[in-house]
Amino acid sequence: MTTDTPARLLQLLSLLQTPREWPGGELAERLGVSRRTVRRDIDRLRELGYPVQASKGADGGYRLVAGKALPPLVLDDEEAVAIAVGLRAGAGHAVEGVDEASVRALAKLEQVLPARLRHRVSTLQAATTPLTSGDGPTIAPETLTVMASTVAGHERLRFAYRDRDGSESRRLTEPHRLVSTGRRWYLVAYDLDRADWRTFRVDRVSEPFATGVRFAPRELPTGSAAEYLRQSIQRRQERYEFAVHFAATAEQLSARLPAGLGVPEDDGEGGCVLRGAFGDPLEWLAVRLAMAGYEFTVRGPSELAECMRELGARLSRAGANVREEGVTR
Repeated sequence: MTTDTPARLLQLLSLLQTPREWPGGELAERLGVSRRTVRRDIDRLRELGYPVQASKGADGGYRLVAGKALPPLVLDDEEAVAIAVGLRAGAGHAVEGVDEASVRALAKLEQVLPARLRHRVSTLQAATTPLTSGDGPTIAPETLTVMASTVAGHERLRFAYRDRDGSESRRLTEPHRLVSTGRRWYLVAYDLDRADWRTFRVDRVSEPFATGVRFAPRELPTGSAAEYLRQSIQRRQERYEFAVHFAATAEQLSARLPAGLGVPEDDGEGGCVLRGAFGDPLEWLAVRLAMAGYEFTVRGPSELAECMRELGARLSRAGANVREEGVTR
């Protein structure tokens, strides 16, 4: 019998969070209390915001239903480990759809995980590898969770940073937001040493350290972190406006390409045209378009067309030089 009321409420909540209806008698038996005590505990959970629905009948039953707000969840060890491993796997890549909210959830979960469960999560992740990954570089989930925690807590963040030319520096920042572009994670932050806003590629960050020093959030020069990042990337990179015609419908192509490349439009003849702007090395764009798996024609710019010709010639030479002897099957 569970005599401690808070412990009993947590046990009752854990039972109710399984997707089924629990007869009052069964709950009383599981908890080692009377049915009257179960009814009182149900009322307490409702007062705390948990939407517990009761059914009428000889024994009566209870079920946790969807409410207007999300109350705290109670997870057992296996559930907590499964969720943490899943969030870590997604957070390691700038996967489209896995945004800052997912990283914040991972940071909150790992903060309260007991040491024994954190060890299990790390062991499971080290022993597994995904068959496929995002197009961007991988990132240690610990880096993202430290950053997410400082963003949420308005806490100054110190880290080592490697610029694109390879130079190393130490940065002290007031982190504002983490932003995913679908290929990479970026940190938008106020750089205290340079007294200005900066964007940092998270895959170039190492040794992130939460200083414990709180700060009052500053106002961005633009309305949102995503817009600031977009303008920052445009200032740093030459942008190419491109148009490519595919022998596929817009729906078919959308399923094979990242949404960040653009939205394809049907041409009314069974094909579609993809238009967009790209600032990264065009070789990546060329390879990504070829990986869609449909015949296509580059309508512009000439730089992309030339990149395609060079890539095609390189692949043709590689194909002509294939040697199959010594291949282990």
